[in-house]
Amino acid sequence: MKVHAKLCIIKKRKGNKIVQYGFVSTGNLNEKTAHVYGDHCLLTANRMIMADINRIFHYLENWKTGAAQLSHCKTLMVCPNNMRRELDILINKEIKAAKAGKPAGITLKLNSLSDARLIEKLYVAAAAGVEIQMVVRGIFCAVIDHKKFKQPIKAVSIVDEYLEHARVLIFHNAGKEKIFISSADWMVRNLDHRIEAAVPVNDPDIRNELKEIIHIQLRDNVKARVLDKELSNNYVPSAGKKKIRSQIETYHYLHRKNIANSEAGRH
Repeated sequence: MKVHAKLCIIKKRKGNKIVQYGFVSTGNLNEKTAHVYGDHCLLTANRMIMADINRIFHYLENWKTGAAQLSHCKTLMVCPNNMRRELDILINKEIKAAKAGKPAGITLKLNSLSDARLIEKLYVAAAAGVEIQMVVRGIFCAVIDHKKFKQPIKAVSIVDEYLEHARVLIFHNAGKEKIFISSADWMVRNLDHRIEAAVPVNDPDIRNELKEIIHIQLRDNVKARVLDKELSNNYVPSAGKKKIRSQIETYHYLHRKNIANSEAGRH
């Protein structure tokens, strides 16, 4: 089974104690691809997250006897153990909210979307009235519009100077958004036949940064192409609108944020 999760445990000695930090990423730490891939990485000391990362490593080190360790993961969504089930639960919650006339939404950024079961679940959500927005760079096997959908699914692909490689999952969750970064695409091979991990993002500043970057990408009208059943790959219409090239806008956003943080630190 391929290990596709991007996990690291860092141990630091502080006096007589050993402190653990976890590093979770959507992409590899590779000298070449790091220059041209766009990914998200999280460095954390959250004990619940660290407990699950340690469980995954225990399984990898003792794969013949340690399979039960994966079933004890409560904070990370892990493949092939519980990610599919947890995604069903999260989508079902949005469906329930939409049917009750309450706000409901799902925002996804993936490399590929081809898993039939999850696509069908998204169709059920769209039919219930869940607002669905997706940025999917590569394989895309869904239909964005159907007479049963209360509103079309918004789906775009962005291909630009840097390879869009991050996976981000955002669920409205009755106003208490659940946000994850993940190593897994929504494909059978990832969900059922690989070791993958999705980690919740809890820090308010990081959550806002992820949402802002996704918002910028959903507004792209220079490099974004509409994903539809005709496979036309037409660019998002931009006539009469301000040109937004998301990779450039994301750079400016992060640059402004870095300056603001630096100035705040000086004060």
